[in-house]
Amino acid sequence: MARRAMFLRLCLCLLLLAASAARADAVIIVTRTGWHTGIAVARADLPVAAIPESADFPDAAYFEFGWGNAEFYPDPAAGIGLALKAVFPSPAVVHLAGLPDHSARTFAALEWTAVTVSDDGLQRLIAYLNASFNRRGAWRLAPSAPGLYRFSRFYPGSGSFHLFNTCNTWTAKGLAEAGVPLKAAGVQRASEVMDQLPPQPGNP
Repeated sequence: MARRAMFLRLCLCLLLLAASAARADAVIIVTRTGWHTGIAVARADLPVAAIPESADFPDAAYFEFGWGNAEFYPDPAAGIGLALKAVFPSPAVVHLAGLPDHSARTFAALEWTAVTVSDDGLQRLIAYLNASFNRRGAWRLAPSAPGLYRFSRFYPGSGSFHLFNTCNTWTAKGLAEAGVPLKAAGVQRASEVMDQLPPQPGNP
């Protein structure tokens, strides 16, 4: 009888550990649009208080974050002049999109990869994303410009954009913060991010 009770307690402990381990993992999405990469996080994994600007998109199912040059990134008609200016250190912006659905269902032609991270890794990533907003002591920022989509906005960003610190450098550093095994140093191009992320089974 004692052995049976001990066995049942052991089974219960194993089940609780398995459930805890299941809760410890989260799935983030790394997106690529041409030369640009970004990071998307499910609403369920992103508390509003962590990134207050997410409240601008109350109906979002996912939040996609991008970072880039403050002049070039928001301008759909940006030409070679702004591109050359962006080579040198310049202010940055964060592009926050409140996606109505998973990235693959919102943008049919978008390249994306789902990546599993630990709960600790997710919290470090959220802190990294939060620090990318240049709030200058304010609790929450107002948008600085309309976004690239009807469900997105630009906000003042922290850090300095230049040839050796691009949107893809920013993405790689965020993934490294989350514990994703990739080399972030020296990353400049979108392919240098995506090529380090092997596709995972079960992508929605």
